[in-house]
Amino acid sequence: MKDYIEKRAIMLALYIIEHNTTVRAAAKKFGYSKSSVHKDVTARLKDIDPLLANDVKIILDTNKAERHIRGGLATKMKYEQKRSIS
Repeated sequence: MKDYIEKRAIMLALYIIEHNTTVRAAAKKFGYSKSSVHKDVTARLKDIDPLLANDVKIILDTNKAERHIRGGLATKMKYEQKRSIS
C-alpha cells in the first residue's frame, strides 16, 4: 500500500478518536470523500494498525447506533424554525 494512504488512514483515525466525530465530519475537515475516509478507517487501517482500527470501530458503531436520534433532532429543529418564522 502507498505510504501516503497509510499516513492518511492513521491521521483520519486519530482525528475521529480525538474528536469523537463522524466519518462525514472527518471527510469535511480534511477535504476527502466520505467513501475514502470510511475505506481508510475500516478496511485499510486493519492491516496498518489493528488496535487503532478497533478504537475507531467502537466510535463508528456508536455513531451508527445514534444516527437515527441525530436525524430526528435535526428534523425537529427544522420544523421548529419554520413554525417560529410563521
